[in-house]
Amino acid sequence: MFPAADVPVVQLSLDATKSFEEHVALGAQLSSLRDDGVMIVCSGNVVHHLGRLEWGTRGGAPWAESFDAAARELLVDAPGDVARLRERPEFSAAVPTPDHFLPLLYLGGLAAAEGRDAELLVGGCTYGSLSMASYLLDG
Repeated sequence: MFPAADVPVVQLSLDATKSFEEHVALGAQLSSLRDDGVMIVCSGNVVHHLGRLEWGTRGGAPWAESFDAAARELLVDAPGDVARLRERPEFSAAVPTPDHFLPLLYLGGLAAAEGRDAELLVGGCTYGSLSMASYLLDG
């Protein structure tokens, strides 16, 4: 990490064969690392469908905005239930592959384990099919 490049960084791999609930549970298990001063960054996108990009669109398509809002509601009110997003009718459009979505499940697990809600830092969709929402736990 910069500027002095003196912060150790460890990247974790995601096991796509695990269920969403298992990813949430692993996120919860990682919360004890925060007690030791470890910063955990979950990097992905809530809505990430490159095949449906609308280059001239500043906001999101209605399905993308709806899914993004549902994710925000769960992360703010019930982060441990974030895996329920797969029940949304927009799920297959919003999450055509799990790689960009799985980090959100870790955030939900972390927040639930610590008994706190995620705080929206930056919100909004762009290009029709991308959500660039950012959340944090230590507002």
